[in-house]
Amino acid sequence: MTIRFDGRVAIVTGAGNGLGRAHALGLASRGAKVVVNDFGGARDGTGASLSPAETVVEEIRKAGGTAMADGADVSNFEQVTAMIERATKEWGSVDLCANAGILRDKSFGKLEVADFQKVLDVHLVGTFYCCKAAWAGMRDRNYGRIVLTTSSSGLFGNFGQANYGAAKAGMVGLMNVLAEEGRKNNIRVNTISPTAATRMTEELLPPQALALMKPEAITPAVEYMLSEDAPTRTIMGAGAGSFAVIKILETEGINLPPSEWTPDAIAAHFAEISDMSKARALQGAFEQTQKYVAQAAARAGIKL
Repeated sequence: MTIRFDGRVAIVTGAGNGLGRAHALGLASRGAKVVVNDFGGARDGTGASLSPAETVVEEIRKAGGTAMADGADVSNFEQVTAMIERATKEWGSVDLCANAGILRDKSFGKLEVADFQKVLDVHLVGTFYCCKAAWAGMRDRNYGRIVLTTSSSGLFGNFGQANYGAAKAGMVGLMNVLAEEGRKNNIRVNTISPTAATRMTEELLPPQALALMKPEAITPAVEYMLSEDAPTRTIMGAGAGSFAVIKILETEGINLPPSEWTPDAIAAHFAEISDMSKARALQGAFEQTQKYVAQAAARAGIKL
């Protein structure tokens, strides 16, 4: 089986460098018409230039592909809407790889409110804007593929990245809800958790590690999750040629009688409460409620 994107249109945000550039080139090589979006700012989000996007478009065209450059700032809803309307008018329906991001790393004590807000605006709010602007068209045609970009910094934590980690963890919540709401219209929403050698990581790793972590190693996972046979509501980790699925799990837990609704009882039973042997990924928010009610009913002898 060969996954192709002939007749498909992909918008890749933050595609002027690093991961986004690799995704744009990869999708174009498999037949997609690609909107190469990049605001063209520095790593911290300052400045602006269309040159990075135009350079990637030229690479795609030289390789025989089809692409257009777009300099929309993803944290500006009007610009994002105009970008998607332009692509739809010129080429037809669009799919989305939301990859744009910036870094403003500081320890929490030194983190300025403006730096927290700006990182959330670009990563989380910007991703919401892109999804929102594309959503109606996907519903109308009963087809859509969306890949969001999270990070191990949000999923597992990383010193000095409270703003980035909060934004990236928010991607998972957004994916969970959009995947549920999109099911009836064949809109599949997934999330990539990448680690690669980019201008965001170049100062964090030694040269020999960076050499293993090419951005091109992430792109196959993105292409799979944008494909016709993609899963939905999946977080896929990728880096250096390794691929994994990441799950959020809940333990089976225990139900305590009212006489033990105390912090002391929690402490006494914490080993049982935190036992991971029967942990599982819940399929929706109400499943947690149902589980707790069932446990309580069983203790009380109530048949539901």
